[in-house]
Amino acid sequence: MPRLQIMDTTIRDGQQSLWATRMQIGDMLPILPKMDRVGYWAIEAWGGATFDTCLRFLDENPWERLRSIKAKTPNTPLSMLSRGQNLVGYKHYSREICNRFIKAAHRNGVEVFRVFDALNDIRNVVDNAEAIKESGAHFEGAISYTMSPVHTLDSFLEYGQAMKDLGADSIAIKDMAGMLTPYRTERMVKAFNAEIGLPVHIHCHYVGGMAPANIIKAAEAGAAIADTAHAPLAFGNSHPAVEMIVAALQESRYDTGLDLDLLFEIAEYWEEVRKRGHYKRGVSSLIHMQVYSHQVPGGMMSNLVSQLEIQNAGDRLAEVMKEIPKVRAEVGYPPLVTPLSQIVGTQAVFNVLTGKRWSVVSKEMKDYICGYYGKAPGPMDKEIVKKVVGDSEILPPEVAPGSLVTTTYDEVAEEIGDLAKTEEDVLMYALFPNEARTYLSKHRTSEKVDFLLEQESSGTKEDDYVDINQIRELVRVAEESGVGEIVVEEEGTRIAVRMPGAAPAEAAAPAAAPVAAVAAADQAASQAPASAAADNVDRPATWKPVIAPMVGTFYVAPGPNEPPFVQVGDEVAANQTLCIVEAMKLMNEIGADEMGTVREVCLEDASPVEFGTVMFYIEPLGTPAPAPETA
Repeated sequence: MPRLQIMDTTIRDGQQSLWATRMQIGDMLPILPKMDRVGYWAIEAWGGATFDTCLRFLDENPWERLRSIKAKTPNTPLSMLSRGQNLVGYKHYSREICNRFIKAAHRNGVEVFRVFDALNDIRNVVDNAEAIKESGAHFEGAISYTMSPVHTLDSFLEYGQAMKDLGADSIAIKDMAGMLTPYRTERMVKAFNAEIGLPVHIHCHYVGGMAPANIIKAAEAGAAIADTAHAPLAFGNSHPAVEMIVAALQESRYDTGLDLDLLFEIAEYWEEVRKRGHYKRGVSSLIHMQVYSHQVPGGMMSNLVSQLEIQNAGDRLAEVMKEIPKVRAEVGYPPLVTPLSQIVGTQAVFNVLTGKRWSVVSKEMKDYICGYYGKAPGPMDKEIVKKVVGDSEILPPEVAPGSLVTTTYDEVAEEIGDLAKTEEDVLMYALFPNEARTYLSKHRTSEKVDFLLEQESSGTKEDDYVDINQIRELVRVAEESGVGEIVVEEEGTRIAVRMPGAAPAEAAAPAAAPVAAVAAADQAASQAPASAAADNVDRPATWKPVIAPMVGTFYVAPGPNEPPFVQVGDEVAANQTLCIVEAMKLMNEIGADEMGTVREVCLEDASPVEFGTVMFYIEPLGTPAPAPETA
């Protein structure tokens, strides 16, 4: 019996489950050479939510992060998690984009690709599998484990065989919610070894506390690999601690052979990172133990808590946890793993916060019910389907949803234009257009600033001092105010910042100083038209406000360069979409409560909104006209 091998999840799933994926690359790099000496089967370093959080929150290039990690771990394979046709996003991408993305990830350092589909729909794995095999990388097919009336051992074995037929090199039992129990784990591993015959990799979140026992029983049953994290990023929503598992298996035939002293050295480093970042430890509470009822995965739990706090509704977690199993049953028992965990969880939040079940439905939930994410595992509630779908078209079951996405790489490259300098830039934009454009614009601007600074300062004396932060502030002012060029003269140093395509400013009209330029921009901003939703605006009593049911970002159109859903003067029907509020990574369509006429659009496109923000005023149809004034 070979010894149990270990994959470390600290810098991917560990921090995603406990720290909401906010770990910065600077926290990782110093310890990676030691982690490279451990002898892990692989280090899970990329994929999942790490890609978009780099762009959304950390101001990091995810591709550069991957290359930096690989440079520090030359002796250990790096693993990534792919969501099948969704890659590292939250919707399906075309066959070509999938192919290029997988090959780019391999080229940049990924050697093991764990691929899962949230619905265990094999059609959503095919494009990933083909690209991985063409790359010569390791293809690990992952089964999204869950419990429901329609999920059985036979159904999991059937799916595992389909993965093997696609060329899988190993099979992962992905227990994202921590619902496995020791003897169920033993039965599954034995069955997969007997009937599928590929190495079995056990992935079990701690959550309810059974994961260490699950790993031990899996090892005894013949599992080849198990996932663990270093102790400061283990337990709770994360994985068992590697130090615990290594110690538990010592002096057994499943001994991992890993150096426990070295592991504790590494753990001490992560403990300092945890303290410095004021991150909480992984702890299992009563609500975690209830996972065997609500089936909420660790990462989903972290996100739910975070999102409820953003919505100023942290005290309603218990209500949401009771609502999640109801929603899941109504839509066919999907496994609660990304993106279905977000879709189901967000619907439960809406149902609780609005007090009216299914009155607000995300676009993603509607697409799922219509079949655009794949085949639902079980039957759905017909009344819910009727209410959500309306007149929309339901995808025929014989049509693979991924086949409907035909976007080509060249189309994406043309759309992003000169901002993209590499294939990786284009792929970043293909997956997350808004975030990628913001990131690339910011960092391309920085390159232009450095170049302009070099040009303008080439004639200055050695003791001249130019503050680069001042230059960046001038660029910001120029962009926001629409000025083509800003020139500053201060203490004998002349600095000119000219935006691309702008004509040179008149030499006789330099700005007095950076502060003056900023003040001028602020004054111009203050003279802009006031928001239509200002409190001091009087409106007819017949106009009814449409308020934001959540914190998020307001979009008046379905996408860039597309016409708005509604404009002032439009007549709308009950439940007709007025706008989208992006929240919890989902595009949530907000509909009209009743028939009426749009009288006012109160927000600019892409504006942030708080819970209760007025977005529109609508005058219901049939409102009696005001009586004429009498003398």
